[in-house]
Amino acid sequence: MLNTKSAEKVFPVMSAYGRFPITIVKGKGSYVWDDTGKKYLDYTAGIAVLALGHVPDAVEAVLKKQLDTLWHCSNLFHIASQEKLAAMLADLSCCDQVFFCNSGAEANEAAIKLARRYAHLIKHKENGHIVTFEHSFHGRTIATLTATAQKKIQDGFGPLVPGFRYLPFNSEEAVQAIAEDSDCIAVMLEMIQGEGGVLPADKPWIEALAKVCGEKGILLIVDEVQTGIGRTGTLFAYEQYGIEPDIVTVAKALGSGIPIGAVLAKKAVSQVFTPGTHGSTFGGNPFATAAGVATLETFKKQNVLEQCRKNAASLTEKLNGLKKKYPGAIKEVRGKGLLIGVETFAPAIEWVNQLREEHRVLVLTAGKNVLRVLPPLVTNEAEIGYFTEALDKVLGN
Repeated sequence: MLNTKSAEKVFPVMSAYGRFPITIVKGKGSYVWDDTGKKYLDYTAGIAVLALGHVPDAVEAVLKKQLDTLWHCSNLFHIASQEKLAAMLADLSCCDQVFFCNSGAEANEAAIKLARRYAHLIKHKENGHIVTFEHSFHGRTIATLTATAQKKIQDGFGPLVPGFRYLPFNSEEAVQAIAEDSDCIAVMLEMIQGEGGVLPADKPWIEALAKVCGEKGILLIVDEVQTGIGRTGTLFAYEQYGIEPDIVTVAKALGSGIPIGAVLAKKAVSQVFTPGTHGSTFGGNPFATAAGVATLETFKKQNVLEQCRKNAASLTEKLNGLKKKYPGAIKEVRGKGLLIGVETFAPAIEWVNQLREEHRVLVLTAGKNVLRVLPPLVTNEAEIGYFTEALDKVLGN
């Protein structure tokens, strides 16, 4: 046991993040301000969280009202906003029931538990495994980092959780391997691998994969933590692939910045979560679910999905124009909706730093050579123009 506190002065927050050298103190719409008063165009959207931008008026009004009524309530009681949000998600998806938690990792953890329990009770398989795909990202709990088929995410955290098998993404051989795998109980994947480099799944591959899962009685879990709640131009990315997953996970944009996650499932699967089998102290609390209800209502009232598709078309066109103008700098522009990856020939972090320091534009990377562009879905043509003009200047240096 270590019984002495470090004698040296240390920063009190653990160094689990590589932070940019700015302190954000305010946000509104597509913009944030740092503690020196500098204004930035935020095309990170809190890593795909802020679909409606920072502090959207409609959600803000609901949350101010909620602060005066009820913040927390145990799940041993009925919670009106939780039940309303669950009904909304069920109506908007191919699923029947919802379990609420606090984050994407928790949602994926619950999905893994749900699939295993279904396999035990319904399929009578106690030693089956879940297939995930290379370059995926499903979270940082022990189970979800094991599901994440990236060694850099898993390094130093062994022993990992047994019960996972990794196969290549977008691979016909992977579909065949699953078809021949008698121990596979579920397949878990993203429609677009965000952290893996903004890599969209091919539609014919997804169709073949879903067909095999249906024929073999294998559960299909779609991780929509980053792609869900409108990011790709439909509420859920799976809608663009013509499939119906058995389980869908969401988080990020569902609460407009208030922490919330959810697992959606068809009744045949969700029935195995009975009282005492899973739970969450804060999951689905009145404050978070009020934010979720307000977010989805705003999507409908403001035609946010239509805005997303329009903005995505404009931004993608302009980025492809830059690709044509700078063929030695940009290799590919890819993605769906406003989840866009710009693959570069040089390390993308150089562009990230130049955009921030010289033009006050915030963007992210998705791997070494991919610039990840995640505007609020409600961005506008002027903001898109400013961003692409700034990128043009960076590339022209």
